Amino acid sequence: MEWILLVLVGLLAGTFGSLLGLGGGIIVVPALLFLTPYLPILQGLTPQVAVGTSLVVIIFTGLSSTLAYMKYEKVDYKSGFLLFIGSGPGALIGSWVNKSLNHDSFSVYFGLFMIGCSILLFFKDRMKPKQKDRSSGYVRSYINDKGETYTYGFHPVFGAIIAFGVGFLSGLFGIGGGSLMVPAMIMLFLFPPHIAVATSMFIIFLSSIVSSVTHITLGNVNWVYALLLIPGAWFGGKWGAKINQRLKSKQIIQLLRIILVIVGVRLIIQGLA
Repeated sequence: MEWILLVLVGLLAGTFGSLLGLGGGIIVVPALLFLTPYLPILQGLTPQVAVGTSLVVIIFTGLSSTLAYMKYEKVDYKSGFLLFIGSGPGALIGSWVNKSLNHDSFSVYFGLFMIGCSILLFFKDRMKPKQKDRSSGYVRSYINDKGETYTYGFHPVFGAIIAFGVGFLSGLFGIGGGSLMVPAMIMLFLFPPHIAVATSMFIIFLSSIVSSVTHITLGNVNWVYALLLIPGAWFGGKWGAKINQRLKSKQIIQLLRIILVIVGVRLIIQGLA
């Protein structure tokens, strides 16, 4: 029964992670920490092992969903590689800093981070930059199924700095970084939500490889947990991408806000209890 529950956690994480461009760690890490007192198989689990294991699982969620989004032609590879230049080193450093956090402080910081991302999304429309702000940087265009043209982009240096911060938090919290990368893409760079989600999963796939190597070196990966979580995460990644194509942009953002608040509040309560 415990094994089946972990498989279901992986499935839920992969589905929501792919659907919203989060990577799935936002589900895996809190779920593992929350279930630790109740499942004998998780006894002795530390935040570091939860994070390290989550990042290994995210590799497969990221790969699965990226392959699925490729079929819909929603992945902006050039933007993804440019942003990975910053997120890769950030993920490496964040993974090392993770060693200094205990269970309670980890939960509180993680929860505050989630709620902060939700608040940023709430003010998304007011925080949009003007098109001319990016005229001297990297500019892209996208035409959706209705024939509507979207222009988005970023200055490479500014994009790398933002991505570095996202990568750092990814390695620190084991969440893939999409909970911050997607809002940043939408608010700061004007990415269409569907493109932001798909490209975020591509970046998450690359960054999670870097973070995972570090956590594996530190001995922070429980391979039994990972093997139970990966199958569900793989199929969930594909299903999430399919569901994403059926939702409107506003629905994706609204769902993202709700998930971030619920998870954030739950983690803070758990950390302060």
